Amino acid sequence: MGSFGPSDSFDTSFNLMATLFPILFVIVFVFIVGAIGYSVMNHFRNSRAPQQSSYARIVAKRMDVQHSSTMHSNNDNNFGHTTSSSRTYYYITLEFDNGSRQEFLDVKGLSGLVVEGDAGYAATKGEWIVAFERSAG
Repeated sequence: MGSFGPSDSFDTSFNLMATLFPILFVIVFVFIVGAIGYSVMNHFRNSRAPQQSSYARIVAKRMDVQHSSTMHSNNDNNFGHTTSSSRTYYYITLEFDNGSRQEFLDVKGLSGLVVEGDAGYAATKGEWIVAFERSAG
């Protein structure tokens, strides 16, 4: 007669998942920790960079809106709610006297105070623009 227990293919599939799940879990965990570590290191690198002031012209401004949403459910009655958030990053592109251009993250709220074409002295710190003093004329 036939066997009513688990088949060999079920055992093989279960063993494969028991092996793959921890490996995938570790890979995702390392990726998340690495991304957080990179972000923290980038912040400290910019905050420790020397502040440099140079004459430049603003040639472009842009913003980057990043959205995030999470669905939360209540297991008792299958009702849930969604939590959403967004964050806007502002960037300013400067053109220096030698013709080179570089984009900087606006960490001081300068984007609303300057327009494309403004010329003056820009104070930068790593990848951040921290001040802009428009020149007269």
